[in-house]
Amino acid sequence: MADSPSRRALLTGLAALPVAASAAAAERKERRSKKRKPAKPKVQHVDVAIVGAGVFGAWTAWHLLRAGKTVRLFDAYGAGHWRASSGGESRVIRMGYGADTIYSEMARDSLKYWKDLSDSASAPIFHNTGVLWFSPAGDAYTAQSLAWLQANRVEHEHGDVSWLQNKYRQIQFYQGETGILESECGALIAGRGVQEVIADAQIEVERVVMPAPLFSKRIKKHTLPDGGTADHLVYCAGPWLAELFPQQLMHKIVATRQEVYHFGAPQGDTRFAPPELPVWADNSNGGIFYGIPDLEGAGFKIAIDRHGPRIDPDTMDRTLSAEGIAEARAYIARRFPGLANAPLIGGRVCQYENSSNGDYLIDRFPGQEHVWLVGGGSGHGFKNGPAVGKRVTAHILDANLAIEPRFSFATKGTTAARTVF
Repeated sequence: MADSPSRRALLTGLAALPVAASAAAAERKERRSKKRKPAKPKVQHVDVAIVGAGVFGAWTAWHLLRAGKTVRLFDAYGAGHWRASSGGESRVIRMGYGADTIYSEMARDSLKYWKDLSDSASAPIFHNTGVLWFSPAGDAYTAQSLAWLQANRVEHEHGDVSWLQNKYRQIQFYQGETGILESECGALIAGRGVQEVIADAQIEVERVVMPAPLFSKRIKKHTLPDGGTADHLVYCAGPWLAELFPQQLMHKIVATRQEVYHFGAPQGDTRFAPPELPVWADNSNGGIFYGIPDLEGAGFKIAIDRHGPRIDPDTMDRTLSAEGIAEARAYIARRFPGLANAPLIGGRVCQYENSSNGDYLIDRFPGQEHVWLVGGGSGHGFKNGPAVGKRVTAHILDANLAIEPRFSFATKGTTAARTVF
């Protein structure tokens, strides 16, 4: 595997350290004379080692520990860090996915876990703002989402443009538009949420740069960097998956640059905060504009669900672009005229890790029975973290459990699909 820029920089830095020849000679002599034994690993053996402490890795650890398995959890940068796809301030959780019911069902299952976690956390993780989806008349995705919500008796409201305009006067709607409000859904706090999952699991995140899997044929176990071993390895490395496994995943999982912006409403203007404004999404512009109301003082958040350029998550410069800010401002002026002159109070450059078919990857490493690849969040993975972790755990507990075909390695080609947040 080729070294990433960050690893090359680390090796270069180590090589440049000044080491006096006499000190090195003395150290070698001391080692020979004392014949010290190698340090023992922190934990000699575990059932499962998980690489990546983002939302998929954290919830996988949580479920495995609840199932009685022993687990170690590794991450190069720590839990919920800002270079991860799971880092940052907030994410959307909703159930309407058009005719794609597999994600609707996973979101419904995940919502219960997020609510329970939020109820026991020191600060809220789930904010029940509701999620408003609006689109032009005749939009098939909207109609299919509404049909699923109705068939599954999920709490919601829906209506035409008059209903929308009467209910949300701070938004400019257009003739023929329709909308759905998912009343049970809302927003999740992201980085803190991941850290809360890990705290609730009562597991420590070990900061280690994990190599590709090392299997000892002699002991039939996987070797960890400190000499410990594990029966199973689970790689939940997000945008780093393709870097770890370039031969298998290059062009099958691709990291792209995304930007989000936070604008500040005037003092005393509550129209852009809950309960007056829910999470919202506009499916009428060829790329979904969506946003989160002012939560925890972060301001009015807006983003565009559209693939950006490919990036390296280790080295990407995370400065907001002037073009992106201008596009967000132009959209706000059309749809949220009360914020047309609002100041930009913050923003973030993050990434998607897009799978080639827009579906998750939850499958064994080719030819390895006990090594799992879990990723391809494709912009909508955070909400389903609990369901993904539950599914991975089920596979480890039952080796005969069939892989969901859409999540299989075999279905990952080399052309990125459009995602839906």
